[in-house]
Order: sequence, then C-alpha cells, then structure tokens
Amino acid sequence: MKKLTFENITNFFLKNFFQGLVIIGPIGLTIFVIWYVVTSVDNIIPSVAKEIPGLVFISTILITALLGFLGNKFVVGKFFFDLVDRLLEKTPGVKHIYTPTKDVMSSFVGDKKKFNDPVWVKTNANPEIWRIGFLTQKEMEDVDKHNYVAVYLPHSYAISGWVIVTEEKNIKPVVGMTAASAMKFAVSGGVAGFHSDDNIFKAPE
Repeated sequence: MKKLTFENITNFFLKNFFQGLVIIGPIGLTIFVIWYVVTSVDNIIPSVAKEIPGLVFISTILITALLGFLGNKFVVGKFFFDLVDRLLEKTPGVKHIYTPTKDVMSSFVGDKKKFNDPVWVKTNANPEIWRIGFLTQKEMEDVDKHNYVAVYLPHSYAISGWVIVTEEKNIKPVVGMTAASAMKFAVSGGVAGFHSDDNIFKAPE
C-alpha cells in the first residue's frame, strides 16, 4: 500500500477531477447549447414565452417542418416557394445574402446536400500525406481546370474548413465509412473511430 502523502493525494484528486470534466463537460455544453437555442427562439415573442416557456420554439419547429412538407409534396406549395426563391435571388442587395445562405444550408441538409461524398486527398507527395475531405465539384471545366475537382476539407474541432482544387488523380473514395462517420472523424481530429459509434481514444487508467 502506497504511503499517503500530500503529493499522492493531490495527484489522485486532480486525476479524478479531470476525469470528471471529461464526463460532465460534453453533457454540460450540450445542455447549454440546447437551452440557448430554445430560449433564443422563445424570445422572438417574449410575451408568449413568459406565459408558456417552449411554446414558441415548438411552434417554430412544427411550422418549419410543415413548410418543408408543403414545399416538397404539393405542386402549389412548390410553385409558391420556387417563385419566392427566384424573386429573392434576383432582388438587388438581398440576393447577396439569400443565395450564399441557401447554398450553404443546402450543402448540409436537404435533398441536395453536398457533403455526402467523402474522399481521401493527397496533399503532399514526399512524404505521402492524405487528408479526408468531401468531393463538392466533380469537374472544373467551366473555369478551364480540366481533370480537376474541388474538395472541401473540414477543420478539426471547428465548423469551418477550406476548399482546394486538385487533380482528379489525387483523390480516392473513402471505403468503410459513411459520410457522417467521415465528417465526425475529420472534425474530431481523428479521435472518433472509423464507424459512427466507435472511439479509438480512451483516457489512461
């Protein structure tokens, strides 16, 4: 049995303290983000939020889902939303805000999402270095880049990223990972495993 010393007690406490942070940190941050989003949407109509907390948020979610359903399933709804879309895309000033926002959101969600084709990209020949990314443009001939492709490379632990244009021969399809798993692997800095539920990192005992 080890002799109890101030140093041993301190090390034991700090080890368990930091292990506790690993456990409660993600939980606490998740709760905070959810609470922030809910309260922010609720505050759109403060008087209703004060009487029935959460009602504005739930109503917003339901209305958004309803609009998505009407825009996809009904001819009249699709015609109306397409008309509004064309109007906003041609309105001076407004189009510079609306179009980029629509393109970015469509890349992540919806039927036209772009980040669903994960690839390995060779970014250095000697030594050979590969990065994981998402193929966003399969051809660049319109800008005089024949046999070139555009690949989005997400940053680790961030929602940002950057786009590179490289020769088609420098990319390979990712095998054994879904698009969601590939994004998780890239954003986590490689800590997340190759399958969505795997984690290759474990805290030391």
